[in-house]
Amino acid sequence: MSYKKLQIWQLSREIVIDIHKMTLETLPKFEMFETGSQIRRSSKSTKSLIVEGYGRRYYKQDFIRYLLNALASNDETIDHLETLFETKSLSDSILYENIHERLVSLGKMLNNFINSVQKNHQTPSIYVKEEMPDYLNFPETKDDKTE
Repeated sequence: MSYKKLQIWQLSREIVIDIHKMTLETLPKFEMFETGSQIRRSSKSTKSLIVEGYGRRYYKQDFIRYLLNALASNDETIDHLETLFETKSLSDSILYENIHERLVSLGKMLNNFINSVQKNHQTPSIYVKEEMPDYLNFPETKDDKTE
């Protein structure tokens, strides 16, 4: 399975694209490099952390840590969006509500996914147990006999 099949990644990707468009097409120029830049980065961070976590999925604690960081980046994105709307830099209330609702949904999905990983994850054993392997049986040498 690929991370691209994860619903949390798919929704995050849609949000990243919409936020990118919103910041370049609807915000005042001065916001494009201020909060506009920050919200683009935090939304992209959410998506990227999901991907990184998926790459570490065989290690439960790593997987959870990346997902928790993705959740934190999602919360940061919500905060930036709310700031843009409250300061009237983003005046389109329909666009705001649409993105805000999806960010809140993504946060809930991430929480549920994290809980599922915590309860159901089976970390594979990374240690191979073997009897005394042949490569550790060194032949007796002349020096061993003289001691």
